[in-house]
Amino acid sequence: MRHTGFTVHDGLLLAQGLGVSLGLFAGTFALGLVLGSAAAVVRHFRVPALGAALHAGLELLRNSPVLVQLFLVFFGIPALIHQPLTPVVAAGVTLSANTAAFVYFIAVAGLDAVGRDQVEAARVYGFSRAQLVRHILAPQAAAFALGPLVGLAVNQLQVTSLVSVIGVMDLTKAGDILNLRTLRPFAVWTMVGALYFAAAKGLTLLGHHWERRLRAHAPPLGF
Repeated sequence: MRHTGFTVHDGLLLAQGLGVSLGLFAGTFALGLVLGSAAAVVRHFRVPALGAALHAGLELLRNSPVLVQLFLVFFGIPALIHQPLTPVVAAGVTLSANTAAFVYFIAVAGLDAVGRDQVEAARVYGFSRAQLVRHILAPQAAAFALGPLVGLAVNQLQVTSLVSVIGVMDLTKAGDILNLRTLRPFAVWTMVGALYFAAAKGLTLLGHHWERRLRAHAPPLGF
């Protein structure tokens, strides 16, 4: 007989799903941030062939649906390599690559905003490429890009809800299970939506706090 009342276990199920969603978001966003920023640096220094190839691949990722990418990784790649991927691995690969694509274009805009005269002056003083990135490009580009990155982070947190379609036990999947058991869709999806909202709002507030601190300490763009 179907039990239609809410129990304490339902709260634990939602909490577990929220933990999976937040963990998946944190891991894939961090990896995407590193990969996208590295690709932007490669493009900034005009590395032959590699820069163009990265730009083309990331452009494709940015302009194709995440759900299609997820299906391609989860169903398509295993068919080619004859090796199945777990839902979590497929979700991690897809979200990391998708995040990297958006981070790349944000980072490119941030690097391009740094005055070329500063770059040339640093080279005159003998800065290596690593020193140039660390002391000149990164601080100013980060101050420029942090606002868009906060918006991207909130969006990517919401995008994690798509991984439920391949069986990842995230917050959306937990909500689906709870809805099927209780037959109370309005109450269930209101709770799920409220949890996503709370997580996104907390992320936004934290991002704006970092943005204010970074802008207060970063040197101005240009001279």
